Amino acid sequence: ADGYYQYLMHECVYSTSDYSDMVFLQSYSFNKVVDVQFNSTVGKFVGLTEFGVKQAEYFNKNQAFLQQLKAQADTACRSNAQIIDSSVRDKA
Repeated sequence: ADGYYQYLMHECVYSTSDYSDMVFLQSYSFNKVVDVQFNSTVGKFVGLTEFGVKQAEYFNKNQAFLQQLKAQADTACRSNAQIIDSSVRDKA
């Protein structure tokens, strides 16, 4: 039961039916505290803890990685949201 808890979470957040406000979030957490988060609207990592600030500085130096993550709002989020939403709307 003792130990460390580290995880990575991806989220697609939107509230409009045309997905114009689609945001991709990628969060890195340690012991249930989010240290650093990428937001596709901001276009970079933001540190939320002292350690997270250092991680954000490191991640933000890798432009290729940032470009991949920015594209996730379209490639992963929007396309999957369209599939999921269409199946839910058909049932309503």
